[in-house]
Amino acid sequence: MAKKFPLHPSHPERICWGCDKYCPVDAMGCGNGSSRTQHPAELLGDDWLEFGDWGIEPDRPKAS
Repeated sequence: MAKKFPLHPSHPERICWGCDKYCPVDAMGCGNGSSRTQHPAELLGDDWLEFGDWGIEPDRPKAS
């Protein structure tokens, strides 16, 4: 099972988002090239989830 993808991480610049490992920038374990994959929030802004079909459903409050 894949890790749950964080929608609004506090420091996305510290992590490579290229696979499910979420490696620190200075210790990428997957060999995914020489640079890290940016989080969509870094590229598109905080409302990145509203644009396109990401296949990710935001957490909804559960009805009691």
